[in-house]
Amino acid sequence: MITAIASIIVESHRIPEVAQSIVDIEGVEQVYSVTGDVDLIAVVRVRRHEDLAEVIADQLSKVEGVLDTTTNIAFKTYSKKDLDAAFDLGMDG
Repeated sequence: MITAIASIIVESHRIPEVAQSIVDIEGVEQVYSVTGDVDLIAVVRVRRHEDLAEVIADQLSKVEGVLDTTTNIAFKTYSKKDLDAAFDLGMDG
């Protein structure tokens, strides 16, 4: 599974409807409204790189109100659960 994080700049008055349009795209798992340099962050999970291109380039970036996107592909996932398990290794309880 390929995970990508898309940072999205949106026309500010359209953030709620753009977020809803993006979350409705197959492959988009969550959309967050955020503070900072971008307006929305979308988490995308697909099986193939070709699917990622379709979701980001062919659909997400063409949603009306989207001005710009930057996409980062995740190499490895870390979670609190994983880190807690790693620190518990070798410890007597």
